Amino acid sequence: MNISKFLFAGALGLFTLASCSDDDDNTGTVIVGTADLYATSHADGNVTKYDLLRGGSTVYTTAATDAEGIYYSPDDDGFTIAARGATQTSLQSYFGISDFIEATVDLNVDVTGPSALQSPRDLAVNGNIYVVSDNANDDGRFFVFEKDGDSFELRNTVTVEFAVWGIEFVGDDLYAVVDSSSDLAVFTDFASSNMTDATVAASKRITVEGIVRTHGLDFDGDTMIMTDIAAASGGDFDTDGAFHVISDFESKFDAVENGGTLSVTNQIRYEGSATLLGNPVNVVYDADTDAVYVAELANGGGQVLAYGNVSTAGGGNVAPSSAASLAGVSSLYLYKD
Repeated sequence: MNISKFLFAGALGLFTLASCSDDDDNTGTVIVGTADLYATSHADGNVTKYDLLRGGSTVYTTAATDAEGIYYSPDDDGFTIAARGATQTSLQSYFGISDFIEATVDLNVDVTGPSALQSPRDLAVNGNIYVVSDNANDDGRFFVFEKDGDSFELRNTVTVEFAVWGIEFVGDDLYAVVDSSSDLAVFTDFASSNMTDATVAASKRITVEGIVRTHGLDFDGDTMIMTDIAAASGGDFDTDGAFHVISDFESKFDAVENGGTLSVTNQIRYEGSATLLGNPVNVVYDADTDAVYVAELANGGGQVLAYGNVSTAGGGNVAPSSAASLAGVSSLYLYKD
């Protein structure tokens, strides 16, 4: 898919990316392919899909009342969410969603995983391995599910000696933010090296200079994005957030020794009142368009924010290119084809 640089959709407050195709949107812009941004919500458990190519959005009403963590599978033409709440503690999958074109669609659950989760914060997928980070305890846990056809099996639970939040597979290695800190940890060959219930140490853990408290992360095209929620409450908690852009991430991470610090000079930081960042809990990055999408939970009651040219603009107090209100927004996933 040939997608141009980031463009603002205008009055609808949505996002759009222009491209070339034999489809026409009646404005003279010819578009092709798929670029859909999925967003979950704490407020109602619904999933909102933003069509980044053509504009517009679809709201999928799910069986969950709260969700955090989402993945879209083209094989199933459906998404899987990590449901939260006293009576909903499992993965839920919804298939065949492209058949629905209404603005709001009521979905029934197609697959429900084992009830194991307590406080899920993110979902990372590598092949048929679905990993959920859970921060119900002071020691964080990774619930490792194996997908087999239309079912999930809880293969094992990995306990780590720090609180967890965002997670991301880079190849077979699982990167995890260390909640309540500015640290980033990695577990090499995660799925094959951790086959049983156990407490394990990270393969490596470093400090990311400049971050107060990290939450979300995403990797694409050898660039890692990490968010900084700073203060979780207080006077300016809804405007003190930020995100960091780390280009050439793998070489920079490898160059820092275990327990060392990645210098802020090797990063680009976006912060300030114009960014609308206060509690950026989740993030996705699209290397093709150099665009970042942020799930901002505090500012404005919840928004999905978009920023363009993030690796070249130099950082600072930069306003988002686009913003869409979404109460309780909790996690994001970008699918392109």
